[in-house]
This record gives sequence, structure tokens and C-alpha cells, in this order.
Amino acid sequence: MEAESSSIKVNAMQFGYTGENPIFVNFNLRISARSRCLLVGANGSGKTTLLKILAGKHMVGGKDVVRVLDFSSFHDTHLVCSGDLSYLGGSWTKTVGSAGDVPLQGDFSAEHMIFGVEGVDPVRREKLVELLDIDLQWRMHKVSDGQRRRVQICLGLLHPFQVLLLDEVTVDLDVVARMDLLEFFKEECEQRGATIVYATHIFDGLESWATDVAYIQDGELKRYEKLADLPEMNNSCNLLSVVESWLRSETRNPKQKPVNPSTLIPKTSPFDSSPFRSTRHMAYYR
Repeated sequence: MEAESSSIKVNAMQFGYTGENPIFVNFNLRISARSRCLLVGANGSGKTTLLKILAGKHMVGGKDVVRVLDFSSFHDTHLVCSGDLSYLGGSWTKTVGSAGDVPLQGDFSAEHMIFGVEGVDPVRREKLVELLDIDLQWRMHKVSDGQRRRVQICLGLLHPFQVLLLDEVTVDLDVVARMDLLEFFKEECEQRGATIVYATHIFDGLESWATDVAYIQDGELKRYEKLADLPEMNNSCNLLSVVESWLRSETRNPKQKPVNPSTLIPKTSPFDSSPFRSTRHMAYYR
């Protein structure tokens, strides 16, 4: 029953970038449907890499290593094409052929970009534009980082998702926009059965929003619990204090994980010249 109810399953995953020590070794994770899971950890702990792996941007192992909605997140590309799996990260880019992700530049209006997306429910589009307080006449080369971020988020949410991966996307938003967006995400999970994984260092108001918390340290899943069952919350005033205590308890000079040299791809790997290296490339795996 657990496997059937899990939207995200990671089984004994090993992953690292070319010529480097592995980030993840025998990594396992289960995230249930309808969950709003916070992904927490120090800078460099592997949160962004994990989200990109879940989003199918890196290939790891076989088709059973990383499963999203019971499909391989890398091999079954219809997950992204259908919109069932959506990823919103920190960069403001678009995909151009085999060149991969490149910075989005130019004099575009918000209206041109938002209404240029095909197959969108107009009611959902109007709701998002109003929710994010977007002026359709904004010119993308003139707006602030926060206004640009609102348009980026809107574009990423126009199509309904079943699994949404968020990597610090609210960092440029003011407190009102952030809280309204989190409430929208909560409704998506409760009303449509969606699942959200949210990596963030901003914990204001998340005690009543999140259902689960996953704590990663140096590529290892140290804690995964229902937020309501987290014992530290009984003695703490907020989630920020709990996460702060976890991070402060980490050793400053952690022992490096042992590496099997046979798993490393040399820096002269033929993948170095691949035009797909910037997006859906293979690092190394087992």
C-alpha cells in the first residue's frame, strides 16, 4: 500500500557530477501523494541536485531508481510534456533546441508571455494573474526581480500539475505574495490531490503549511517525518528554530564519504562535449 500511495520513490540512488565524489550514495526517499514536503538542509547538502534529479534533468541508474507518479522521471519524458511533473527553479531561462537552458532576455510583455502558452484554462490563468498581482503590461527587461519572478511562477503554474518541485522560488517575493502563493499550493494539494516538494531557507508561516519535512545533510537523508509528529516542535516556538538546531549540530568538517573509483567518470568524459550537458545529461550512476 505504501508504494501505491507514494508520488515520489527513490530507490538506492547513487549520483555525482563528472570527476567528483558522489553526492548521493544508496539514497532512498518516499513522498506520499497530497504531501507538502519541505526539503531542508545547509547550502551544498544536495537539495537542488535532488530536485533536478526528480525533475528528470539528470539520468541516474535504471528506470526503477527514481520514480515519479510511477514513471521514470528521466526516461518517461511525457511526465514533463503533459505537465503532470513541473519544476520551478531559481534561474530565469528558456530552452532553445540542443543549446539547453539559456538566459531569457529581450523586450517581452507579461501578457505576450502568459497568453502565449497554449492549452491553458482561462479561469486558471486569470486566477494566477490576480493571485500574483501581475500587470500584463510589464516589460520583462524593465521590471524588478520580484516582478519577474511572479511572471516566471505564473508561467510554471498555468498547466495543472500532479507533482510540483520548488527550489527557492519565493525568495524574491514580498510577504503578501509569498503567503498567497503558499495558500494556492495548499489548495492544489487538498482539492486536486497534488504533491509538492519545496526547498527553502525561509520558514515563516510554514508550521501550518507543510505536512512533511525531509532533512538532508551531505547527500544523506537524516530525517523524514510528518511535521505533526516531529518531537522537536513540542519544545520549540517555530520550525525555524528546529531547523537551525539541526544545522548547527552538523560537524564543520564532515568526514568524506568513501568512493568506489570504478563509479567515477573521468573529467575527459565524451559527455563533456555533449550539447545536452547543461540540462538532461548523465553524470555517473550505479
